[in-house]
Amino acid sequence: MLRYTLRRLLALVPTTAGVLLLTFLLFHVVGGSPAEVALGQHANAVSLAAFDARHGYDKQLLAGRWAPSRAWSAGAPLPADGRLAPAFPLNEGEWRLDLRGGGGAPSAATIRLVRADHAATNEVVAPFHSQIFGLRCNTTFTIPAGWSAVWIDVAGAEAPAAARAPRARLTRRNAHLLDSQLFHYLGALLRGDLGDSTAYGMRVARVLREGVGPSLALTLPMLVGGTLIALMLAMVAAVWRGRAPDRAVLFGTTLLMSVNYVVWVLAGQYFLAYKLRLFPLWGFEHWTYLLLPVLIGIVSGLGRDTRFYRTVLLDELHRPYVRTAIAKGLRPTRILVRHVLRNSLIPIVTYVSLSVPFLFTGSLLLESFFGIPGLGGASLNAIHSADMATVRAIVIIGALLYQLVNLATDLCYAWLDPRVRLG
Repeated sequence: MLRYTLRRLLALVPTTAGVLLLTFLLFHVVGGSPAEVALGQHANAVSLAAFDARHGYDKQLLAGRWAPSRAWSAGAPLPADGRLAPAFPLNEGEWRLDLRGGGGAPSAATIRLVRADHAATNEVVAPFHSQIFGLRCNTTFTIPAGWSAVWIDVAGAEAPAAARAPRARLTRRNAHLLDSQLFHYLGALLRGDLGDSTAYGMRVARVLREGVGPSLALTLPMLVGGTLIALMLAMVAAVWRGRAPDRAVLFGTTLLMSVNYVVWVLAGQYFLAYKLRLFPLWGFEHWTYLLLPVLIGIVSGLGRDTRFYRTVLLDELHRPYVRTAIAKGLRPTRILVRHVLRNSLIPIVTYVSLSVPFLFTGSLLLESFFGIPGLGGASLNAIHSADMATVRAIVIIGALLYQLVNLATDLCYAWLDPRVRLG
């Protein structure tokens, strides 16, 4: 078992790495620009570039030597006079200007440099190098420390019409090939740094610490209470199968499963909290604020859980060993608890284990409707505000939790049933 456990723990590394890479690419493709989401689509290029630089979004996503810059919209046409005015002065470092299309290949670019104290100016001439039969050309130039480039004059660019104007692209050289968002994030993870939350203005680790307590306080009683109540109802229904108690349980569970989850939330808030004043309606100031959401969470899942446990118990009740135990004169309660329930634990443990990772993210609807500051609300807020650092941290921890729960479930199988062999 020890060898199996170590092998499964080692398997966490490639699986988590795959989840990390997939999440990284997915949020980049679907999520859009985090700077534009956080600052608004009407924010100027200076603010967007400062946001990218502060959070590391000014680098290539995976790898590359040149990273795009917001100083010039990639693919925007070069002005007719050949003078390219960046949205903000280019700071020190090595830059590259790429041109595509146009009526003719330019000869050189003149870069206007200004010192930081504006006490002096200078000009640098950088020749263009043609590529792909003259359809593309580029030039590189270096801005020394303490200087910045305010405009670039492209000599020899023929752009008599907007349709024939060459398309310009400004990029900045990275420190090395792997100087990218992905590798910087991986390096931070190895140091235990989850990054900064742009939505909350604090460290992601602090966001998780503050949210995990309310989420567990809500979902742990729901899981334990719902499981125990469902098991008791399932045992009653299984023992009295086909009789009045069984029919009553089946009718009740069918009714519970037929009502939508949101209806339970709204009905509980309106009747129990607003009309009858039995529970607090909103907030997380005291443990009493959790009573109503926990009650709604248990009731909403009780029908599904009870029916599943009833089916498992009924399958065991018809086994030959039960008839043998009855023939030996054992008490029905002992047969049900010591034999039937014990042999039903493997499917029950499997069913419960699927709900354990739910403890981490919490109940999103319940936290939203009742104002509970848990991880479910934090996840939703991070997605809406494109808070990539928080979303990535929650996804990674969720993936690890799922794998650890699966491992613990397999170990429980071997402990509950000695016939199970872990390969």
